[in-house]
Amino acid sequence: MSKSLKYTRNIGIMAHIDAGKTTTTERILFYTGITHRMGEVHDGAATMDWMVQEQERGITITSAATTTFWNFQDEEYKINIIDTPGHVDFTVEVERSLRVLDGAVAVFCAVGGVEPQSETVWRQADKYKVPRIGFINKMDRSGADFLSVVSQMHEKLGATPVPLQIPIGSEETFRGIVDLIDMKSVLWQENDQLGLTYEIQEIPADMAEEAAEWRSRLIESVADADDAVLEQYLDNPELITNEQLMAAIRKATIQLQVVPVMCGSAFKNKGVQRLLDAVVSFLPSPMEIAPVKGINPRNDEIVERKPDASEPMAALAFKIATDPYVGRLAFLRVYSGRIDAGSHVLNVRTGKRERITRLYQMHANKQNPKDFIEAGDIIAAVGFKDLRTGDTLCDEKKPVLLESITFPEPVIGIAIEPKTQGDIDKLGMALNKLSEEDPTFKVKYDENSGQTLINGMGELHLEILVDRLKREFKVECNQGAPQVAYREAITGKAEHREVFKKQSGGRGKFADIIVRISPVDEGETGLQFIDEVKGGNIPKEYIPAVQKGFREAMQNGVLAGYPVDSLKVVLVDGSYHNVDSDSLSFEIAAKQAFRHAIPKTKPVLMEPIMKVEVVTPDEYMGDVISDFNKRRGHIEKMEGKTGARLIRAKVPLSEQFGYVTVLRTLTSGRATSTMEFSHYQKVGDELAAKILESSTGQKESA
Repeated sequence: MSKSLKYTRNIGIMAHIDAGKTTTTERILFYTGITHRMGEVHDGAATMDWMVQEQERGITITSAATTTFWNFQDEEYKINIIDTPGHVDFTVEVERSLRVLDGAVAVFCAVGGVEPQSETVWRQADKYKVPRIGFINKMDRSGADFLSVVSQMHEKLGATPVPLQIPIGSEETFRGIVDLIDMKSVLWQENDQLGLTYEIQEIPADMAEEAAEWRSRLIESVADADDAVLEQYLDNPELITNEQLMAAIRKATIQLQVVPVMCGSAFKNKGVQRLLDAVVSFLPSPMEIAPVKGINPRNDEIVERKPDASEPMAALAFKIATDPYVGRLAFLRVYSGRIDAGSHVLNVRTGKRERITRLYQMHANKQNPKDFIEAGDIIAAVGFKDLRTGDTLCDEKKPVLLESITFPEPVIGIAIEPKTQGDIDKLGMALNKLSEEDPTFKVKYDENSGQTLINGMGELHLEILVDRLKREFKVECNQGAPQVAYREAITGKAEHREVFKKQSGGRGKFADIIVRISPVDEGETGLQFIDEVKGGNIPKEYIPAVQKGFREAMQNGVLAGYPVDSLKVVLVDGSYHNVDSDSLSFEIAAKQAFRHAIPKTKPVLMEPIMKVEVVTPDEYMGDVISDFNKRRGHIEKMEGKTGARLIRAKVPLSEQFGYVTVLRTLTSGRATSTMEFSHYQKVGDELAAKILESSTGQKESA
């Protein structure tokens, strides 16, 4: 078993939009023999971008999983690859993929360098301690600059990039690389369009000095990770063998000390085979990753699961997808033990047994059936009744709860309704399926207006979801204008007594509570509930009902019905009636206490503030900045890039609808922008009054 695991790699391909992730993955599939023709993103024929919306827009929306094999030094390696999206609206796809991967290839554009979304995905990889290789793509493009991107990786990402190659030529003269390990040059044949043939030659004389300098930097960078290499480096660096150097690079990469950097042009089929060699040489197998830790739900003790088939089974569901032929597919990363098709497993969240009817090895949206799957692998399973992203599946006799995946809250919403009455049920089912697949997509039914509200991470996110409703589920919808997901917060304190009495013949209802309400303590979020009742004035069994009442009441604030994100409630005292009191009475009392007490705590409206980054040619900088000022934006930083400026600003989301179109107009289509959620901030009094007025008007008309 250990031998086969040693030859497995679970990797992801991550990058900013348009750096060439999907093209790189397509080339990997071609060279490893999975596909016999190369799919192109711009033709809408990429294998991994299998959704219609992805093919039309030329972007990746869902992280597609595939398995392929690569021969290196007479051994066959199995590589599970996940191609992740680059667009910030689909950041959840990157987050959940990195959570289950052992290594990643970070693709950078040789012209654009380290772009805003590259920084976001890099931080996500840091969070999950994922070893990385850098691949500087598009070396054939005008303005390509390998060394500039390497230095940006150091400055902007805080990484220690270590080039394993340096390019021979750049832009249209890019024709090969110097391999700093073998100290040979690799030149691709000009007439070979598929990049399958290349010549290995001596290093060009005019590059010998530069190559020697970069090799010595390489040895210096990785020597710290390997004592034998360090010793040799101090005595006589000339005698370090390639095997020693490769082992030291591998060790330093897995320990997150360095990031090996390669270069090439995926579109022109240059450098991808070498990248595959580096993946199997330097990225870890599941055996080299620390055993996964979890909590035993029976006694709350921390337990470990090693990547071994003989250990008790533990797996994490990191993605749910709906397939038109096999139904709901759950993507699982198996950390330990083995799963057989037809076997039963325990879902720790629900505490219920689930039967896995079938297992599939995935290739984008095609499935190859499997009888069993063992530790260290990624698989898709079918047959679950109740499974969500982030659920732990494990051996029934030896339960373990793995750390789940945290997802950001959605910040933008739209109201939708089906065009025909007959589609109401279909819409409900479709929205249910989509929210199971995507944890950052929330559905809410507004009782006041009778509307269905869908919330997501951005305009593009919601646009794609409405498009999927139409195409996949055949539900045509009317949609309202985008709405901002405001929040409400309290700024003061209040003490309140709420007595709930109801007498209607027979047994009545009675609950009496005294609560202190205030903002949460520092570092706390959500409902911070403290029980200070003494002497059994309220029986213990009614306390959770009070907590539940407050938690539910927080979904609709008193100002305009927006959720209250955090609240501290201290239950001070109260009383009960032997006959008339029950849990429901105390729950209702808590909800009424919330309604009556919150107005005394100086509630305020909070709005989402977005982090916006714009890269624009110098001549349009003034226009872009003055436009930000009109949008209540706050410019945080401006820095020069080759022939362009990067502007970073914080802008309220309510001012940013349709911004991409405005920016195109301002800059003749030459600027690019990215936007992601930053934080919530208090809305100014004047604007708050307008928002409250419009939301009251909407409720009255409904």
